[in-house]
Amino acid sequence: MARIYQPTARNLAHLARVLRRGGLVAIPTETVYGLAANALDARACRRIFRVKGRPARDPLIVHVGHINQVDALAGFNETAWHLARTFWPGPLTLILPKKPVVPAVVTAGLDTVALRIPAHQEALWLLHQARVPLAAPSANPFGYISPTTARHVQETLGRKIRHILDGGPCKHGIESTVVDARDPKRCVILRAGAVTAAQLRAALRGRKVKVVSARKRAGGRAGLRAPGLLSRHYSPRTRLHLVRSLGASADLPAETGRIFFRKPAGAKLRENEWSLSTRGSLAEAARRLYAVLREADARGLRRIEAELAPATEGSLAEAINDRLRRAAARRIR
Repeated sequence: MARIYQPTARNLAHLARVLRRGGLVAIPTETVYGLAANALDARACRRIFRVKGRPARDPLIVHVGHINQVDALAGFNETAWHLARTFWPGPLTLILPKKPVVPAVVTAGLDTVALRIPAHQEALWLLHQARVPLAAPSANPFGYISPTTARHVQETLGRKIRHILDGGPCKHGIESTVVDARDPKRCVILRAGAVTAAQLRAALRGRKVKVVSARKRAGGRAGLRAPGLLSRHYSPRTRLHLVRSLGASADLPAETGRIFFRKPAGAKLRENEWSLSTRGSLAEAARRLYAVLREADARGLRRIEAELAPATEGSLAEAINDRLRRAAARRIR
């Protein structure tokens, strides 16, 4: 079973050596826990795909510890530099033309690479000590619910890896926003995430740069450029059904679970009921989403009903509902 390491100086030095020698380490970030390997070591990165059961066509995100390191990995334009300086360290991933040093396995054979700097102290300490960029998709079996604690990683990958760095619960709880920033005049959001469309537009206001969503363009091709875009992903084993609104129910079958976006006023939740937020906070709902899905999935239920977040264009609701839709991959009633 994988060992969970506390972030002491001794442990960080040890895990940095593991990574430099081609090993795998599950690491915390502010979004979700990632399964990390030296991004410049093709053999180590192939191990990520094998451990996760991840298809080779799905590219990996490369994490670096400082903005000065990214120029060696990708070609940046003025708009990409502005976004990097505005949001890094943070939950924004930029898709840019890759440089030859990045192995093809990392980019799924594409001519682009996904880059970000995590806003997590322990992850940054490890990156600085390892002195190499780290490729790190979510540290879970491919397609399953992403992990937001070290214990989540141990429960699903603990028999396949040896090292997990504990950085506490993830601050945001959902994956980074992915933006195709190759065109300095047009940024395309390929995956909604913790940085919202409204924040991106505000950051680029006055620079004559359009910010659009990939779903508004023709394009199943968008999925080739970024991870996390398969129609079914982040999924519990229990059948998940989405609803616009969950009303009160006096008779809840024992084999059915219900996940409210906001806890019903004055109501006491029953054993198989959960709420993502007490007061309707999108940030709290995002942070709790995967942990609640895991808890519900562990109950041995036949069915889980989940309520969508109230839709607000450009807000964090887009990311929450994107994850719920991919987790269910079924029609909404």
